[in-house]
Amino acid sequence: MELRHLVYFVTVAEERNFTRAAQRLRVVQSGVSAAVRALERELGARLFERSSQRVVLTDAGAALLPEARAVIDAAQAARDAVAEVRGGLRGTLRIGTLISVGFVDLPGLLGRYRTEHPAVDLRLRAAPTGSAGLAASLLDGELDVAFLSLPGRAPAGLSVRTLAAEPIVAVLPAAHPLAARARLALAELADEPFVDSPPGYGNRAEVDRGFAAAGLRRRVALEVADIATVRQYVREGLGVALVPRFSAPEEPGLRVCPIDTDLRWTFAVATASVRRPSAAVRALLDLVDAYRTA
Repeated sequence: MELRHLVYFVTVAEERNFTRAAQRLRVVQSGVSAAVRALERELGARLFERSSQRVVLTDAGAALLPEARAVIDAAQAARDAVAEVRGGLRGTLRIGTLISVGFVDLPGLLGRYRTEHPAVDLRLRAAPTGSAGLAASLLDGELDVAFLSLPGRAPAGLSVRTLAAEPIVAVLPAAHPLAARARLALAELADEPFVDSPPGYGNRAEVDRGFAAAGLRRRVALEVADIATVRQYVREGLGVALVPRFSAPEEPGLRVCPIDTDLRWTFAVATASVRRPSAAVRALLDLVDAYRTA
């Protein structure tokens, strides 16, 4: 079994497409297909169900995927050990991040990292499924490090370091009957339509937790993936919102009001504790504090 075959297999599994996998690997598609077929022959099982519309893992492929990633990670760790002795880092660093967060100057951080470690291939992707999706990708080995928001205790298998914590506040249209109040209780908002992030986002999970702990139910009328745009929907009278303080600046048409709870949104950097961080990951973590903006 060749390491190259496992790398090709994992890339196809992540891209769910042989053409995109070949483009990412910078090889011809026939080479990727041949490597996967060779791996299937050696293992005596089909790893993918292929059609003109999609490529999906079989049960055998799903069983192989975490083991293949572990082998690739181990090989990369061996390369890292030699690279550290030789004085230079190499490899690929896969980073996940939330769509709209300013507590780390990520462009500045990655620019410095590229200057110091030019041989490391940086890959950055935003989280269309929120922090829950980033956490799952860390555990699955699809990401090496992620900037995310996870309420409460960190999920098993993750190592999490909090970088910032923000109180959650209420945002109401300026003309709302409750807008003149100095503080609000969750019970006063329970019957209102809410504008919120989709399930899986850290702020949504924290607010849901708060309502459940208070024995209250609420109705989320609009789900908005980019937390920075939530207040725009509130301003138009489409609902109220409970969001981190950083995303709710005082501005015309809106009222920002504290709430009588200890709900907080946390921003953190996380890695998978089940795998030893590579030298490239450790080098990035060493730079994070220098680029914190809050």
